[in-house]
Amino acid sequence: MENNDVIFGINGPVVTVKNSKTFSMMEMVYVGKQRLVGEVIKITDKATTIQVYEETTGLKPGDTVIGTGAPMNVLLGPGIMDNIFDGIERPLKEIEKMSGSPFISRGAAVSPLDTEKKWDVHITVKTGDKLKGGDIYATIPETAIIEHRVMVPPNMSGEVVKTVKDGKYSIHDTVIVIKDKSGKKIDLSLCQQWPIRTPRPVINKMPADIPLITGQRVIDTLFPVSKGGTAAVPGGFGAGKTMTQHQLAKWCDADIIVYVGCGERGNEMSQVLQEFGELIDPKSGRPMTDRTVLIANTSNMPVAAREASIYTGITLAEYYRDMGYHCAIMADSTSRWAEALREISGRLEEMPAEEGFPAYLPSRLSEFYERAARVQNLNGSEGSVTVIGAVSPQGADFSEPVTQNTKRFTRCFWALDKSLAYARHYPAINWMTSYSEYFTDLDAWFEQNQGRDFIEYRSKINAILQEENKLMEIVKLIGADVLPDDQKLIIETARVIRVGFLQQNAFHKEDTYVPLEKQKLMMKTILHLHEVASDLIGRNIPISRITSLGLFDKLTKMKYDIPNNKLELFKNYEKEIDEALNTTLTAEFN
Repeated sequence: MENNDVIFGINGPVVTVKNSKTFSMMEMVYVGKQRLVGEVIKITDKATTIQVYEETTGLKPGDTVIGTGAPMNVLLGPGIMDNIFDGIERPLKEIEKMSGSPFISRGAAVSPLDTEKKWDVHITVKTGDKLKGGDIYATIPETAIIEHRVMVPPNMSGEVVKTVKDGKYSIHDTVIVIKDKSGKKIDLSLCQQWPIRTPRPVINKMPADIPLITGQRVIDTLFPVSKGGTAAVPGGFGAGKTMTQHQLAKWCDADIIVYVGCGERGNEMSQVLQEFGELIDPKSGRPMTDRTVLIANTSNMPVAAREASIYTGITLAEYYRDMGYHCAIMADSTSRWAEALREISGRLEEMPAEEGFPAYLPSRLSEFYERAARVQNLNGSEGSVTVIGAVSPQGADFSEPVTQNTKRFTRCFWALDKSLAYARHYPAINWMTSYSEYFTDLDAWFEQNQGRDFIEYRSKINAILQEENKLMEIVKLIGADVLPDDQKLIIETARVIRVGFLQQNAFHKEDTYVPLEKQKLMMKTILHLHEVASDLIGRNIPISRITSLGLFDKLTKMKYDIPNNKLELFKNYEKEIDEALNTTLTAEFN
């Protein structure tokens, strides 16, 4: 049959086909002789508009366009873990092997997952079992620490009429056969496909009342995020967005990490790949890559694929969530993704909104962040997808559209400060402009697991930082010498909190990850010194006498001096504080 669907016009990644009634909206298509992957994004009675996810150099009017009859989708199955994909789930390692070049060849017809590899399959169902969407019918040790649970596609159900024996099978081998209500037999293999722009269904969404523990004090204590929550990490160039996300990826208590390098510099992504390859997972002692998926879509790759990359990433995360895992997706950065939207929108000659971004920018951002949730899956298990999106506002201007719209759809805002980063204060999260809306949801968990005093300590620490911020306005005008001693104490304690508590060294083995118990004891010790010193000042002992004891300086170093497994040493610190200040009090009155 002759194909009359041919290219009429080409404008960068945007291709038009005239007078076609063949295609449907959001359909995946193949463009030109090299079968470049594209997606239908606009249909009128006169023309069909397609965005192509690969470089369109060499395409010309008259080249054919072939529809697939299905939306843009990804292949889901064993082999996703410990892999590196581009924005449309093409495996970069396999493409390099096939082409013999580190550059992606256009129209590379490579299966996203290895079709030849034999997996060790254990069948968990038997003939006669009734299965519905989401039910697990086979398990596979995908990596040393991740068990892949093969599930019935959400839109299918039926009775098992045939199973294979446990053994080694490739992803397209039929392992069970089910019969639906109409009597039709359906072969089920080890993989399934899913459209990237469609959220995978769940039974219900659960409350955001369990925190994602990161081991980063400024986050866990002052600005916590929940499992299944959303957080934005905005910051200008050099403020430490990528570094912060690397720390979260390495240490947060998610089971699986999906890292999407969306429009980032190539050298940054190669550093990520190198670091993750060398890093040992602290939970299992295995390489970090055993529970990590990397999607690399660097700034020199086709712009349309950048737009698709975050949907690809979150679809992979939802797939593992459906197995009962807690996943965290790091999108670095959503600003580059928004720029891709803007570029394609401009080529489509759409009416621009603020700063040239399309009018639908807010709805696209909300579509992405709304897919984060802690849920009850179709198979009854519990899983979550936590979304942490970096935002790169030009000139660190947080009033620009991407940052402002991201604030509308995320409940956690970790604002990075370039001046803190330049002062080597990491994570460079500004405690005055950041916020978390998860306190009320998470307080019950903290009270149950860490005690009510954890919440009280956090409130007091926050109050001291707020008070210091007000006092520094006065200090800038008239200097610190004119302040009364009780206000000088606030400034001194706040310095200990900033340097000794909020600042964290990613390269120090005791400080790169800090358990909640140590965070609580650090806050308790700092506040104990503050309260005892405040009592002495109330008895007219000058603060200069108290600071000369060196206790404040000693507390700034306790994060290094007290190992994470020897928390009993904090008692010695409290004892030393009491003895030193009591000696001072006695000497003053004698």
